[in-house]
Amino acid sequence: MSSVTAGSSTAAATLGLSRTAVRAKVRVRRKGTAQRVRTAISAIVIVIWCLLPFYWMIITAFRDVGYTYDTAFWPTHVTLDNFTTAFSTALGNHLGQALLNSLFIGVCVTAIALLIGTFAAYALARLDFRFKGVVLGLILGASMFPGVALITPLFQLFTNIGWFGTYQALILPSISFVLPLTVYTLTSFFREMPWDLEEAARIDGCTQGQAFRKVILPLAAPAVFTTAILAFISSWNEYLISSQLSSDATQPVTVAIASFAGSQPHQEPYTAVMAAGTIVTVPLVILVLIFQRRIVAGLTAGGVKG
Repeated sequence: MSSVTAGSSTAAATLGLSRTAVRAKVRVRRKGTAQRVRTAISAIVIVIWCLLPFYWMIITAFRDVGYTYDTAFWPTHVTLDNFTTAFSTALGNHLGQALLNSLFIGVCVTAIALLIGTFAAYALARLDFRFKGVVLGLILGASMFPGVALITPLFQLFTNIGWFGTYQALILPSISFVLPLTVYTLTSFFREMPWDLEEAARIDGCTQGQAFRKVILPLAAPAVFTTAILAFISSWNEYLISSQLSSDATQPVTVAIASFAGSQPHQEPYTAVMAAGTIVTVPLVILVLIFQRRIVAGLTAGGVKG
């Protein structure tokens, strides 16, 4: 009789534990579902918050100038005249030349920053020398200076040496802004790269320069590619220094848009500005979307030891 009672108690306890485990699994499943729903809602809100200005810029760019202040949330009174106005040299809008200027400045800044930053980052990551941390700190600290504090000294300097309104007056300051980002991003990547690869290349007869060029640099391609995109975008979007140091022949697209004139006098050309903004911004957005995997891979490549 006692054995039957003990068996019944054991079965009841087992059944109670099973029910408790099932309830716990249900709570965990519900908690996980609720967390995924909150994450999805947060992601949707962030995406809408980020893309809404671009959407409004695009629909305004295609809207007739007479309906500039139309609050309809979908395209109305669609026209391509705003894009014609943006490129109209008769109105003083030199958007085509400004696009070429921005492209030239961005390519030069990116190439020079990568050339200097790659070697500097490799030296800071691979070589042991005194005050290495101080050097890296100074490089990063240089990026903390506000651009507005540099306008007057740069203006005076470039005026004295005859560089005012030239391409080099726009390229050199942009390099100083982009170079700390380049050095910091590539340094973190080179620091986490295994030393064995370089040592194996040296054993096979490569010099240190050949090992860097044939082994290290190809492996660093994702980080270099990511840094190049970020450097180009930073140079492309620069406005403050260019607005003070450029001339009509060298002004980049950001400065050109700020001085736009519309098809109607005494009226701000909002639709033409939106059209120019669409021309300037949408290609960059498409570029980032196409290469987003490479960008993420480059930014996270040096963050985890393998």
